Amino acid sequence: MRFRALSALAIVTIAACGGGDAKSGDSTVASSATSSSSVDLNGAGATFPYPLYSKWFSDYATNLSIKINYQSIGSGGGIKQLSEQTVDFGASDGPMTDEELSGAKGGTVLHFPTVLGADVVTYNLPEVTVPLRLTGAVVAEIFLGKITKWNDPRLAAENPGVALPEKDILVVHRSDGSGTTYIFTDYLSAVSPAWAAGPGKGKSVQWPVGLGGKGNEGVAGTVKQTPGTIGYVELAYANQNKLPAAHIKNASGAYIAPTIETITAAADGSAAQMGPESDYRVSIVNAPGANAYPISSFTWLLVYQRQGDAVKGQKLVDFMRWMYGDGQSSASALDYAPLPAALATQLTARLATIQVGATP
Repeated sequence: MRFRALSALAIVTIAACGGGDAKSGDSTVASSATSSSSVDLNGAGATFPYPLYSKWFSDYATNLSIKINYQSIGSGGGIKQLSEQTVDFGASDGPMTDEELSGAKGGTVLHFPTVLGADVVTYNLPEVTVPLRLTGAVVAEIFLGKITKWNDPRLAAENPGVALPEKDILVVHRSDGSGTTYIFTDYLSAVSPAWAAGPGKGKSVQWPVGLGGKGNEGVAGTVKQTPGTIGYVELAYANQNKLPAAHIKNASGAYIAPTIETITAAADGSAAQMGPESDYRVSIVNAPGANAYPISSFTWLLVYQRQGDAVKGQKLVDFMRWMYGDGQSSASALDYAPLPAALATQLTARLATIQVGATP
């Protein structure tokens, strides 16, 4: 991921509180010029989209002098702070559950997809010089500890002509709760009944096998340094660390590389789930579509439908309108996929359902 844009960040305060996906060190970027009295909006939550959100808030402040403070504390923290009404908006890589929604003190919470990202299955096999091809079922069997050798016949069948080494597979997974894990386990639950019945999906699960790494950087670092390993990281971390990315078999039977185009195609393939009446709490893993990368996901901003503070509510709506317009153009440069244009238009129209200045 290209983090150079973050070095110029002068008005956004980012505070990391552990368990995050943001690259170590980046999440502590701050400006002494920013104080609580100078901030217009406060948000907290997902670390998965942290680099892009930081650029958005910085660019928006530069252009419109609206300062946004965002605490990159993880999706669970964002949901909690929004629910307690200690922030103006939350952010999460996994949608809120019905139970979480019912516990929100400010009333109805709306989910607004902001951008698309993806998990990459990465590995360290110096002997293999072409991208591995994997099915969801095989990935699940590896992370369940049922496939333990790189030259297992099930792996060989997916990679004809590739000389797979007779080497043990060492699984690397997240040791902390994360949106990256939620996306990965959501996918495994969708493609593997055994996984769905066992570890299941969540920001943190009981891993059957493997070593834990903290943050995307922890998993990426372990895989990069240890031959024979396999893990999952957010696309940007794979690109930044020059890690190989497996081509994953999608619902249409094609082996797809994770790219900006194939991630956007996953959203296009799931468009039927996102009509005007949708609450947008939709999963797009294993989406239909010939070119859809199957371990893709939205990340969401969480906002109360009724904004009691008219001034802040209008500032939030105005920022989100900019986000769905000019903001989307920044996504690709930071290894996120912009929303399909039709969806961005649909979500812009949905902003009208936010009641600014309404009493909860």
